[in-house]
Amino acid sequence: MPDLRPEVAEFVRHLSDERQLSPNTVRAYRRDLEELEAFLTEYVGRPGWRWGDSDVDRLAIRAFLGWCARKGLAKRSAARKLASARAFFSFLHLEDRIPSNPGRTVRAPKLERRLPGHLTSSDIAAVFEHAEARAAENTLAGTRTLAILELLYGSGLRLSELHGVDIDSIDRRARQVRVLGKGSRERIVPVTDAALVAVERYANRRREVTARDERALLVNQKGARLSRRSIQASVRGCLEHAAGARGLSTHALRHTFATHLMEAGADLLAVKELLGHVSLSTTRIYTHTSKERLLRVYRDAHPRSE
Repeated sequence: MPDLRPEVAEFVRHLSDERQLSPNTVRAYRRDLEELEAFLTEYVGRPGWRWGDSDVDRLAIRAFLGWCARKGLAKRSAARKLASARAFFSFLHLEDRIPSNPGRTVRAPKLERRLPGHLTSSDIAAVFEHAEARAAENTLAGTRTLAILELLYGSGLRLSELHGVDIDSIDRRARQVRVLGKGSRERIVPVTDAALVAVERYANRRREVTARDERALLVNQKGARLSRRSIQASVRGCLEHAAGARGLSTHALRHTFATHLMEAGADLLAVKELLGHVSLSTTRIYTHTSKERLLRVYRDAHPRSE
């Protein structure tokens, strides 16, 4: 990676050490700010520019968005880069390094509110029917896949959260699992009875493997913690085989978890807490499903709806 300007390097350390954001998130911020630096050097026309220079203003940030568009970046990617720039300039302003935040009043690209990919109730039933049949063969892989599906769909876990689950993270008596979410934030999530049964069934096969990682819940044939890629492959195989859902990943089960809760009338704040979202606006996208369901009910049931 190229050398960072001191202010950017300090900001990246702030994100990692003080805010304790995940390594992937910190890397994304760093990449965005590296691109901003490269653009500003070209835009200002001299290598010795400073973040507080008059040339690095609102117009420069707007020009950066135009540069992103000319490179063919999606609006969502450009909006993320603007958010990174705003956060960086806000950091500099709070540290009295610059007089104001030039990105604060720059309008972000308008994004479509797209509902994430998810499965219908009948698709989920088909997925679990297939997984149950594989688990009935009583192999490590088959019982493990069922446990993976039950935890992802039953508790709405992220892939990274499931990957990090240890044996002692699951409290069978309280029917809860302790996970480490984004920003190293720990939360307690309910676990379904079906998931507990699947985990116990898998645990019997796990005991037959010589564990290299005794803490890890999910292990491979060699006893090492199962990789994220292997978890993803297991889930994708089931989704494609049982539901024909090509292109959907483990995250689709998290979206399905939230969608089905909202369709059943769950409170938005409760869903927010279960998903571990920091902002309610992130969870609000799932209200689209309940609105669509109400429209379908209205059109099907009301005699004057046509």
